[in-house]
Amino acid sequence: MREPRRGLAETLSHIDSLLGDGRSREDVLDVGRLSLDSGVPREVVEALLEGGEPPAEDITDRIVRRFGHLRETRLRPDGSRHSYEEIAAAFGASRASLSNLVNSRRRTAGRGAEQRPGRSGGPLASTQAGIEKFYFGQPNGWLSAEPETALDDALQPVLRGLEEQAADPMARLRHAHGLRRLAARAPQLAEEEIQLVTDWIDTILERRRAQGAHDAQGAQGAQGAPGQGVRGRGVQRAQEQGAPTPGADAPPRDVR
Repeated sequence: MREPRRGLAETLSHIDSLLGDGRSREDVLDVGRLSLDSGVPREVVEALLEGGEPPAEDITDRIVRRFGHLRETRLRPDGSRHSYEEIAAAFGASRASLSNLVNSRRRTAGRGAEQRPGRSGGPLASTQAGIEKFYFGQPNGWLSAEPETALDDALQPVLRGLEEQAADPMARLRHAHGLRRLAARAPQLAEEEIQLVTDWIDTILERRRAQGAHDAQGAQGAQGAPGQGVRGRGVQRAQEQGAPTPGADAPPRDVR
């Protein structure tokens, strides 16, 4: 098992390495979503993403808080919370067992927070597992996981998505370049042809970024060049095609 802080740092480093194309973490990480998925408060998620440490928290407080988070965010289809009776009945427990768990937070609040407490065991472990299973199969240990571990787990879908984009040229067309119509037609191409097109677009965009200022100056110069207005371009095109220039064969005007 990875040490929580180191594991989170490695995941974030991997995400950073896969961003590319001028993107930043803010472009791919939704703090609100990460808080929802991990059960870690939003402000703690923000601190962990910046390399900070979470505040010390009693493990019972953590379990109870995340249990409350599940009840508030994983609702019934009608938008109401699941009752203690409903949750407890799903794994053969009693409402009293959940009430005792929630009330234990009040009993431990006066003792002060323990520094980085270990995972609890005994009867609470089975209650914890039952709650996790009831709420759409949360992974075992979700309620008690340290904030770094919980956030690291919530980041894994983001990491997998970036890895798929990096490995899939079609994904790069869709996500990095936004060329959805081209990507939709891509199945007609062989994989190496898709890769060639994607690399070609990468090269063009990189060249445009490097020469953007120069191109802008060139465009301004072209607009002011003689003979390059609408009529000038028409005359030039006519000359290239061998057609007489308008007015070229007209007789001289008799000026009196």
